[in-house]
Amino acid sequence: MSSPIRAASILPARREEIELHTADGLRLVGELALPADRDPVATLVCLHPLPTHGGMMDSHVFRKAAWRLPALADVAVLRFNTRGTSSVRGTSEGTFDAGNAERYDVAAAIEYAEFHELPNIWLVGWSFGTDLALRHGCDPSVVGAILLSPPLRTVTEDDLATWAASGKPVTALVPEFDDYLRPEEARRRFAAVPQAEVVGVDGAKHLWVGDAETVLDEIVRRVNPAVPVPLPTAWDGPMETGDASAYADRTVAAFANVPMPERRDG
Repeated sequence: MSSPIRAASILPARREEIELHTADGLRLVGELALPADRDPVATLVCLHPLPTHGGMMDSHVFRKAAWRLPALADVAVLRFNTRGTSSVRGTSEGTFDAGNAERYDVAAAIEYAEFHELPNIWLVGWSFGTDLALRHGCDPSVVGAILLSPPLRTVTEDDLATWAASGKPVTALVPEFDDYLRPEEARRRFAAVPQAEVVGVDGAKHLWVGDAETVLDEIVRRVNPAVPVPLPTAWDGPMETGDASAYADRTVAAFANVPMPERRDG
């Protein structure tokens, strides 16, 4: 009998704690989740939200991706903590550098995926992670980028020009009520990347609370179009339940207590 897939549902997968090693000598902690009994069709390298506001590899959209997509969509999910970031998995070495030295972290994750022959590597950035993807992720081994709530706060015209010249697919999922960048402005800013697709998501906000399933559907639609979406909401097979208290989402909690900066309109 099928059971509903809930927020804490963990579907079958081969899960392995991993370490990434950066070119500047740091050890980063992470996890790789693979389909339980077959090879993956595509790979997500997840770049998490701002660690100074609670972002980490367990931020809820990425946690759900790792717990569901290997089973539902034949997708490998690689999550890790950028330098100085902590989660249940542990703390990565180093110190937060506002997206600058994090270029080594992005490179280490891509290198890991490439060395382990993971197929069709896609960067999936969320908020701060989208800046990392756009600034540091246009690597020859990367197929494309999916950007969740991109603020474009530290991304330069040169960064966008690099992606434009690459021709690699870029999809920006932009909440209707985002605190930083809303769909109309996003379309204007991403016009510099002709192949970029900006998808406005009605009713959504920056943290995607209540909209994670929409995000996962849109990711799968692009990285494994052979899988029908929307994804199933029930599972006929073994399923575990995660510890909700252990995986409390610090991203949501932190933003709930911090005044949001004014949204940029220019």
